[in-house]
Amino acid sequence: MVKTAAAAATSSDWREARRQSARALILESAWEAVRDEGLAALSLRDLARRAGITTPTVYAYFDSKNDIYDAMFGQAAEAFAQTMGAPYTIDDPRDVLVDSVNRFATFCTSDLARYQLLFQRTIPGFEPSPESYAPAVRALAGSHERLARNGITSDAHRDMFTAVNTGLVNQQTSNDPGGDRWIRLIEDVIDMYLAFCQGQVKAGARPKTAATKTTQTKTTPTKSKGTRR
Repeated sequence: MVKTAAAAATSSDWREARRQSARALILESAWEAVRDEGLAALSLRDLARRAGITTPTVYAYFDSKNDIYDAMFGQAAEAFAQTMGAPYTIDDPRDVLVDSVNRFATFCTSDLARYQLLFQRTIPGFEPSPESYAPAVRALAGSHERLARNGITSDAHRDMFTAVNTGLVNQQTSNDPGGDRWIRLIEDVIDMYLAFCQGQVKAGARPKTAATKTTQTKTTPTKSKGTRR
């Protein structure tokens, strides 16, 4: 009886390991496909060909194309959270903030498909699951902590920070891919941002906000309207 239970456990572990290996191969092939053809062009037939399996086999491991996108999102979000949360070798709050924006820009410009999946609504109707989005929440908390160390805590100033970050990256990826025309401005732009926001805080001025709030966009992966940054 003991041997039978042990054998069943071993068999179950083997099946799970095989399942995870197959999913990893499919996701690796999916990333290869979207980097070659673009996110919206992902085809399950092409994906199966790249992975060396049949299209029905893909459905044995993923329920739908959006399920594949969700798993890809989770991988990308975890990589983003780890990148942004890695220890900083400097202590000055301003320098840490500049370093974090440089990290963000490097992460985004190094893989356009990953950047688009995380930060732009490239795939109509796709929303990441709470599990896949969870690493983005960690990254958001880290961003808020770094801003708070610089005396910045208002939602308006946080929104401004993310708008500046994504604006620089969007300009870089759209108009000078592979170059540094916009990302080389990061340090000067952050100094301008800090001077403005800290000046408002010191003067006790209330940050301007729109009369009617619309969907907010922040420097974390996109989610639903209720949870997007």
